[in-house]
Amino acid sequence: MQVPAQFDYERATGVAHAIALLTRYGPESRLVAGGHSLIPMMKLRIANPETLIDINDLDELKGISIASADGADALRIGAMVRHTELLESPLAVEHFPILVDAERVIADPVVRNRGTIGGSLCQADPSEDLSAAFTALHAVAVIEGADGRREVSAREFHTGPYQTVVGDAEILVEVRVPIRPGSGSAYEKVERRVGDWAVAAGGAALWLDADTITEVGIGLTAVGAEHFCAAQAEDYLRGGPVTEERFVEAGRIAAEHVRPTADQRGPEDYKRHLAGELTTRALRRAAARAQHGTEA
Repeated sequence: MQVPAQFDYERATGVAHAIALLTRYGPESRLVAGGHSLIPMMKLRIANPETLIDINDLDELKGISIASADGADALRIGAMVRHTELLESPLAVEHFPILVDAERVIADPVVRNRGTIGGSLCQADPSEDLSAAFTALHAVAVIEGADGRREVSAREFHTGPYQTVVGDAEILVEVRVPIRPGSGSAYEKVERRVGDWAVAAGGAALWLDADTITEVGIGLTAVGAEHFCAAQAEDYLRGGPVTEERFVEAGRIAAEHVRPTADQRGPEDYKRHLAGELTTRALRRAAARAQHGTEA
């Protein structure tokens, strides 16, 4: 039988209260929302928090909406949004179909009904799908602590496997994705079975002016891409035309710069091949959506 070590339990009533509890109990306390990653780790004694702080009552961290600041719009996704909510969000479908693509292949309905966006990002698993998707979208994470809020690029949010920039007495409150015209995005994943962690996965977002790529984002997961990003492939594409040949070359460049690890899901060369192929496929679909609509 797998049984967690003894721990104390607190239930936060608001963001300020959650931060106060984190401050009181120190670095050995942990936030819990869906719990699909933390609880199994506690059962295996991989994680042994002294205090769990339940944040399921924090309504201020819920909801998906369009937020405006300084004349620019962004899709705001609260950290407590469940995966199912994002999967079914008309706003996500309209503006960033990559998020719907990714959510369709995350785990199963039981996990998606309970697991949260913030929990997935803060778990910082190297094979996590949304980290690659938000990297491709150049999203921004909003973090709150006792000294107020700060914004961090999704590309700087993860500092290593299972590590983020969120401090011991801070909480991720929302993710913001800038909305700009001419965009298309897509996510491609290879997995051993439905709902499994990725063998490899790639997401792409393109912003076009006619047939010219004005901005691009490529996110890769499970293949050892630094910060989940294929920066060299982005640099190659930015400012150039939309062509199949350039997408294939971008895939080759992306594969050249990943550092996959051999494991039960496959050897290094296979994962590197997938990184390139999935990058090309995601770019192809993203371009079609930018030119012809979400259903492309």
